[in-house]
Amino acid sequence: MARKLTEEKINEIMETGIREFADSGYDRANTNVIAHKAGISVGVLFKYFKNKEGLFLACLRHSLDILEGVLAEVENSDDNAFGKAESLFRTVIGFSRRHGDYIRMYHMITTGSNKALTAKLASEIEGVSAKVYGAYIAKAQQTGELRSDISPEKAAFFFDNLLMMLQFTYSCDYYKQRLAMYTGIDADDEAADEEMIKQLLLFVDGALG
Repeated sequence: MARKLTEEKINEIMETGIREFADSGYDRANTNVIAHKAGISVGVLFKYFKNKEGLFLACLRHSLDILEGVLAEVENSDDNAFGKAESLFRTVIGFSRRHGDYIRMYHMITTGSNKALTAKLASEIEGVSAKVYGAYIAKAQQTGELRSDISPEKAAFFFDNLLMMLQFTYSCDYYKQRLAMYTGIDADDEAADEEMIKQLLLFVDGALG
């Protein structure tokens, strides 16, 4: 009888899957390669994950759970609206550097390379950030820290767009080059983060403050 995999090993398999999906995209990702890199047989892989789509969904939800936990820390903090915005920027930049494969996998979905998966996952993926940013905007308006003449739903959408592009900027090669072209900043240079965050705060304060 095959030995039951530990939770640690299952997480290792998902992290391996995330890297493969991020590098190759869903259609070209190979479950044989994932199994080999994770040090298991394909038979064991499909014992825990029904098929390729099942593995992909598990990988995606694994990454979303981690992101949701990180964002919840900011959401539950006692900071004012400006302080939370700063924390969100720092969190997103740090998360994107540490978990670049998660963001690249997410970016692959947004390109619509697999329309069936895109339609199925859009609400699940966006639900994580929409909940956090929607609550952030609504609370800031209630406390008078954010202008009241803007729709909270649209403000949350615009804010999410900003943070989504920030994620891509610190994890995807194309967007890293884009940052360098516009600002001269190397996305991998952590010494430049303070100036970046300062300018982001000025931008948001001007738009919403």
